[in-house]
Amino acid sequence: MNTDLLRSRVLVTGGSGFIGRYLVDALMQRGADVTILSRHPSPAGMKCKTVAGDLTRPETLDDVCRGFRVVFHLAGDAHAIDRLDDDSERLGWRTTVEGTSALVDQAIRAGVSRFVFFSSVKAMGEGGIACLDETVVSSPVTSYGKAKREAEKIVLDACQRGLASTVLRLPMVYGPGCKGNLPRMIQAIARGLFPPLPEMGNKRSTVDVRDVVAAALLAANNPAAAGKIYVVTDGQTYSTRQMYEWICAEVGRPVPRWTIPLSLIRFVAYAGDMIGRIRRRRFFFDTEALDKLTSSAWYSSDKISRELNYKPAHTLMSSIPEIVAEVRKAG
Repeated sequence: MNTDLLRSRVLVTGGSGFIGRYLVDALMQRGADVTILSRHPSPAGMKCKTVAGDLTRPETLDDVCRGFRVVFHLAGDAHAIDRLDDDSERLGWRTTVEGTSALVDQAIRAGVSRFVFFSSVKAMGEGGIACLDETVVSSPVTSYGKAKREAEKIVLDACQRGLASTVLRLPMVYGPGCKGNLPRMIQAIARGLFPPLPEMGNKRSTVDVRDVVAAALLAANNPAAAGKIYVVTDGQTYSTRQMYEWICAEVGRPVPRWTIPLSLIRFVAYAGDMIGRIRRRRFFFDTEALDKLTSSAWYSSDKISRELNYKPAHTLMSSIPEIVAEVRKAG
């Protein structure tokens, strides 16, 4: 058992979310004294202490970091990427950028030893045919990606103020209990509603939530991680067709012998764009969703493997049975 965090006081923001719950469990198993920062007095299902605070209201964060050795900062506006209106964009900026800035200030004031920030590969841009790593010039496109990149700068600048900080850039995170596009894809395939796309040879990077937690613990415990950005993946790339066939096998549906033309799928996606503009909230299938299905966005995690000895233990193929089981359990 890793004892570096034994009896250490640790603060986790976003501790009641998907990644946060796995992180909190792992920390408690290692004997850490864990507290989560929450807007709600007692989030459902949490077995650790909570402290009240709202990243959009910096005045609620006074002394929130006092007495903690390590801060893991996961909290953010999880739904900002799905909304299209200006108010939601401003809320995302307040939470991600201004909230992170306020939290960093509190961490420095309290003498926190380590600060680990969970960012996104969206801070680098939207990916493409080339494999990207930490050396590329960041060119975020979306408001979500721009906010994450600005928050990264705040976190890394804190190293100059005495706070040893690390940034983890994550692609799509999967695992039992995950939310978002992968469970939706599983549900659609199980119901026979997912179009059998052709093999396009696209490459997508992903990472299991348990490997994200392993990377975060390595970053918190290794002095070499201070001031660094690390991309974290499972070391594999996947095409949409591969995912489709693996899920079909797991849910017991035969893979159709025919495929649907991309031109037809694009027409449906454009219609989804129009519906989204009318609703001012993204439709479940639009050109952005299509882009995720057909384009490439792949990344190298060689740096964290080389510097922190990160070794992912899961792949999407090996995790799909567990994910499908959780989707079925949730109905």
